[in-house]
Amino acid sequence: MHEVKSDIQMLKKNFHLARRKLAKIWLDVNLQITVIGVTGSYGKTSTVRAISEVLSTRYSVNKSDLNLDTVYNLPITILKTKIWNEVLVLEYGIDHLGEMDNHLSLVKPKIAVLTGITSVHTDEEHLKSLEKAIEEKKKLIESIPDDGLAVLNYDDENSRKVGLAFRGRKIFYGQDRKADVWADEIEITPRGTSFVLHDGEAEEEIRTGLLGFPAVYSCLAAWIVGREQGIEINKVKEKLAKLTPLPGRLSIEDGPLGTILVNDSRRSNIVSALVGLKSFAQLPGRKVAVLGEMGEIGDDEEKLHRKLGEEIAKMPIDFVVGVGPLTKFTIEEASKRGFKKTNLFWAKDVQETAEILKKLLKKDNLLYLKASLLRHLERIILLLEEKQVKCEKIVCHRYQPCTSCSELSK
Repeated sequence: MHEVKSDIQMLKKNFHLARRKLAKIWLDVNLQITVIGVTGSYGKTSTVRAISEVLSTRYSVNKSDLNLDTVYNLPITILKTKIWNEVLVLEYGIDHLGEMDNHLSLVKPKIAVLTGITSVHTDEEHLKSLEKAIEEKKKLIESIPDDGLAVLNYDDENSRKVGLAFRGRKIFYGQDRKADVWADEIEITPRGTSFVLHDGEAEEEIRTGLLGFPAVYSCLAAWIVGREQGIEINKVKEKLAKLTPLPGRLSIEDGPLGTILVNDSRRSNIVSALVGLKSFAQLPGRKVAVLGEMGEIGDDEEKLHRKLGEEIAKMPIDFVVGVGPLTKFTIEEASKRGFKKTNLFWAKDVQETAEILKKLLKKDNLLYLKASLLRHLERIILLLEEKQVKCEKIVCHRYQPCTSCSELSK
């Protein structure tokens, strides 16, 4: 049995190597194509989508498939590129040391976007530390040619440091007025987000169907890349206005028990959790936030979960429910910092969470779900809909939705 598994693994490895070689050859044939690379610890997928949509007004565009593993994404996307495509927008996702070098040996971008760097995949099994994560991700910025462009999030401390050290051409974006392109007057509603974009002397009112502060950053990056590639301002604005959230990434959905679900349960780290909660806090109505654990964040698990509680105490959110052992620190810290104790709850698993929410939720409440994907908070929604969920795992390493999992009713 062991020999069979080894043979299968070897076949998969050889197949992947062959696919990479074919992708390299195919890129050499498509010399006319402009490659745009996006990396960071958060916001990559939304930024790739926003850039691709904006550039599609003038160019034939191919972009990364959001459902593919980081190892296979680039070669598969490249092989799906058509001979008539003019722009290739790639997500340079990494979760292991040396992975960025592997990506760059296949294809280097002319324009590189860094969305931000935080403690994601910084545990021993992955990138090992935040410092090493920074070293890996900044390789994308350093790989661009002399006539290329680096686009960096000024508000993110680590991204800003990478940008300031970079000697090539660069443009910063963010909410800070020190950025080259910056946003203010941000308004968030269930229908989307609006803000005023400042680019030198120019001011433009931007509207998008994307929700929250993450939407602002994706739109700013897309604006810069669009401007660099000669897209007319009105066309940029039209495309940004038509963008809508992907499921599980600050998407508005029909919730259980007559609630409005703000589903942000696809990914979680300290930055995405904070901007997600701050976005949620802007919405009108009675607000209930359910927070699962942030995973693969290294040795600072307690510190980062407590940081989340510290910040929650400052937000106009009515109720907070923590799910799983690590969120105990979040609830404790929120209480210590002044959040009303009777409005804080902790549950050991999704079953206990559902029982709390059955008593807590009212019709038309806003229900926010935030956790790392492998915590599978979607089980809470199933339970509130009176569906059978017997799985009590805190962490599950299956990436598939719970509804299609054989373990759900065991």
